[in-house]
Amino acid sequence: MGNTACTWALLLSTCGSSPIEDLAVEEVDLVEINHFHDELGRPVFDQLIFYDWSPRESRYQVRAFRMLKSPQQIPRRNWVDGGFDSIWHDGQANDLLRRVHARQMRETWTQYDPELVEREFLAKDRRRDLKKLPLNVPSQLARTRPTATPQVATRPDTTRK
Repeated sequence: MGNTACTWALLLSTCGSSPIEDLAVEEVDLVEINHFHDELGRPVFDQLIFYDWSPRESRYQVRAFRMLKSPQQIPRRNWVDGGFDSIWHDGQANDLLRRVHARQMRETWTQYDPELVEREFLAKDRRRDLKKLPLNVPSQLARTRPTATPQVATRPDTTRK
């Protein structure tokens, strides 16, 4: 009985001590695993390119891209929701855990960079990039805000005449 109590105490003490990671959850229409090769067919880099369908243009448009740095980033089939999920630590300090769900996936081997070609159709600064901070979890900024209660602005009552 003492051994079980020690085990529970250890489990409970470690549950509260792990840091909570920010999680950004996104959905795109298509994810492409692109293997870019030079003119001699040698691998140069691998990247994930995320696309949204544009009904106005009747084509997929690049939303964002990320270099493929580890096999954990490769989209995997989501048998529950359908589609494909890619999960990885993103950001300059790898401080943001990102999950991108795509309805479709394709894998290509090219001697050109599809993301660069797409800039002719939609400039990089006009793209709807992936979220910078998660919306469903408090950000680092929200955790460091002052403890004073902010004043809430109220709307004047316009129902009385």
